[in-house]
Amino acid sequence: MASRYAKGRSGSGRILALAIVTALVAGLLWSIGSALAASPSPSPTGKVTILRIGTVQDADNLNPFIGYSGTAYEIFHLNYDMLVGYSPNNFAPRPELATHWSDSADGLTWIFTIRHGVTWQDGVPLTASDVAFTYNYIIKNNLFAFTPYTTDIKKAVATDPYTVKFILDKPKADMLRLWVPIVPQHVWSKISGNAAGNSYINKAPIVGSGPFQVAEIKKGEYVRLVANKHYWGGAPKVDEVIFQVYQNPETMVADLKDDQIQAAEHIPVAEFNRLSSVPGITPIASAVSAEKYFDELAFNCYDSPNSMGNPVLLDPKFRQALAWAVDKQKLVQIAYGGRAMPGSSIVVPGLEYAWQPTPSEAFGFDLNKAGQMLTAAGYPLKNGVRVNKQGKPIVLRLWARQQETESQVAGKLITGWFTKLGLKIKFQVVDEGVLSTATYNMKGKAYAPDYDMFLWGWGEYVDPNYILGVFTKAQIDGWNDCCWTSPAYDKLYNEQSQEMDPTKRAAEVQQMQQMFYQAAPYIVIAYQQDLQAYNSSSWTGWVRYPSKGGMVVFSNDNIDSYRFAQLKPATKTSSTPVGLIVGVIVAAVVVILAIVLLLRRRGNTAVEES
Repeated sequence: MASRYAKGRSGSGRILALAIVTALVAGLLWSIGSALAASPSPSPTGKVTILRIGTVQDADNLNPFIGYSGTAYEIFHLNYDMLVGYSPNNFAPRPELATHWSDSADGLTWIFTIRHGVTWQDGVPLTASDVAFTYNYIIKNNLFAFTPYTTDIKKAVATDPYTVKFILDKPKADMLRLWVPIVPQHVWSKISGNAAGNSYINKAPIVGSGPFQVAEIKKGEYVRLVANKHYWGGAPKVDEVIFQVYQNPETMVADLKDDQIQAAEHIPVAEFNRLSSVPGITPIASAVSAEKYFDELAFNCYDSPNSMGNPVLLDPKFRQALAWAVDKQKLVQIAYGGRAMPGSSIVVPGLEYAWQPTPSEAFGFDLNKAGQMLTAAGYPLKNGVRVNKQGKPIVLRLWARQQETESQVAGKLITGWFTKLGLKIKFQVVDEGVLSTATYNMKGKAYAPDYDMFLWGWGEYVDPNYILGVFTKAQIDGWNDCCWTSPAYDKLYNEQSQEMDPTKRAAEVQQMQQMFYQAAPYIVIAYQQDLQAYNSSSWTGWVRYPSKGGMVVFSNDNIDSYRFAQLKPATKTSSTPVGLIVGVIVAAVVVILAIVLLLRRRGNTAVEES
């Protein structure tokens, strides 16, 4: 069109230019309309308020007995209530579905009183029978996602509609720390335990009793939840919550700045550092989060003919040597941009009973020492190549996750260090789904984990029992992704879970951590801060967990931000950021003035030439 305009007569040129102006203005106004429609704030009618949360991690599966991702667990606690919740002040137990509880003198019986008047999101009354069903369903079907919590629970019995009694085989130290979503009996009783733990797809709408209900799932894009207006704790302040999944974290941060999302988690360090200068955005680099999460280098320790991992990783001496070849300080500086602490134990520093190795116990960084240890263990260098006990070159696969930049940078650094030992490392960045499939690979009906090494992480909870239980023999083909086992470790696990004396329990828990550290099925590389940011200019009601220095979203324990976050009154009349509207209007005016000036110039030229 510009070409025709440049060559046309003045009259026809003006008609064409007016058409261009009309089209441009219409397009710009349409952009305003589109922005209004896409805005996370209320629509112009003020009927719907949407809270959008950005994440780079998809919800892998919204069946609570299968899902494992942090996003899935965040959604589970929004859709389902638990028996006992978590106070944002100090992690203390707080009433959720249970209003009161007590235990017997011998610790073998617990009584919980259930709230009156609670209904499932489909209108069916929630009773003690649903609570008893949930726990018995997990125990009977050995649903590994939650069996670390049900250890030593013999059965649960609903003695009346509002009372549930737990009968224990032995006293249970973490009875008020059970992160178990309560599911509706009238839904799940129709689903076999085998299907629940392996194949059942929990389709929307997902019936729970929580403050929100999953209404729509679009894999790889978003999960949409609607507010439960009849929630026993009061209706949430927003009408919907959308977890927006991003493939590119930079795009996620850009959308946060534009108020297309209101909060984002797991922001890359470089992007996070720039957010401190953005008005209206509050970044959080919580020291508490660094005491709640750990990242690890995991080894395939599955001692079985079916294992598809390199057998050298079964040798603790080989793994210990590799532990000396990981420079955790450099990983913290480079991969995490200083936003982490060097790691060591699987029980993070923020938890009670956490243990740290003494200087004489700790694996430091010394490539020469690592090489000497490998040679002494029977893995010598031949012509610069490290070989196994059969004289064949050692080739190891190392996988980092596509969803996390830190994982990828760490993988490259670790590859370099291991290569200097004469090992051949095949480094690859893969999607979490690929990694999960390899971890739970089957050869026919036999479990056959198909990996050597991977970089991933764990979110910690308020009691160490859960993470310690992950590495028991019972969790092979379950949460135990490194497949390491030890009878002595399992024995201590059972003892600490039953020990009600805090001093005695602490000694057992710390001994377990020491055993795991020395066996090195994991190299815990860092305690990572979860870098988050949220809109504080037009949104209020955010609740940090814990209240001093904690996060606002993605703690899995804290549902209060989602319940109480709301638009500030001054912004409720507009559904688009003011800056966006002003920018669009200014652009329209500039375009119109430019074309008018050009038309006037063209008009004058035509008169002079006649």
